[in-house]
Amino acid sequence: MRDEDQKALFMNWLNEHGPSVMKVARAYTLTAEDCQDLAQEILLQAWRSLPTFEHRASAATWFYRIALNTAMNWHRKDKPRRLTQQPLLEVHSATVGSNSADQVQHRDTVEQLYKAIHQLPKADAALVLLYLDDLSYREMAEILGISESNVGVKLNRAKKALSDLMKESAHVPG
Repeated sequence: MRDEDQKALFMNWLNEHGPSVMKVARAYTLTAEDCQDLAQEILLQAWRSLPTFEHRASAATWFYRIALNTAMNWHRKDKPRRLTQQPLLEVHSATVGSNSADQVQHRDTVEQLYKAIHQLPKADAALVLLYLDDLSYREMAEILGISESNVGVKLNRAKKALSDLMKESAHVPG
């Protein structure tokens, strides 16, 4: 693949799948700075891996797989640093600065959801992210390397755990 073709393809996929990269990065980080760092790492890994793309999966599946694998590796490598640090600020949604009651409530719900996703085991968090992005069971199975029926079982368990976490956080003042 010529450099110009690779660059054009990457930019096209970045436009299509960039929001998915940010969702994965946000789910695996605690601060806005870490989120940006992880998103950059995911995009760098995607760029490096693009010449090896064999068209066996869709671009969306390939991009998600790169994002999730990079995020899980980043999370594993970064664990010692995170154990000794606490975030100064929590990650805020793109609607920070909005002030209508509906926007504030939506932002709070999204914040609560991401906090709950952070508490899930990382494999479950990845599955929930794929579900929230409306991927089919087949696409989720392909990305995660598990069967479609296993996706259904794991997703039901993850949704139950997420629901319990959301209920717990709704009862915690703060």
